[in-house]
Amino acid sequence: MDTQRELLIEQRVANEAKSPIVAYLLLIFLWGFGVHRMYLGRWISGLIMLAIWAIGWLTAPILIGWPAVGFVVLWCVIDLFLIPGMIAADREDIRRRLR
Repeated sequence: MDTQRELLIEQRVANEAKSPIVAYLLLIFLWGFGVHRMYLGRWISGLIMLAIWAIGWLTAPILIGWPAVGFVVLWCVIDLFLIPGMIAADREDIRRRLR
């Protein structure tokens, strides 16, 4: 019975976990908007990313927004490598919740 329960939990994890493909597509196509972070359940950092991105572009014409835009671009490049870990953490949270 224990093996069957584990199989059921793993099936639920597979069904409920976030898709890495969707996360990468959101990151690539919506770049600095932070939507990929919101999709992965990191709402606060996603909203912070969106705010910095918006303020950066709004102040870019007077040249003070470019460092903010550059910061978000760097953050997105780093997120390219962090997404697998975020998805693994999401899967572990689902497993913990189901046990």
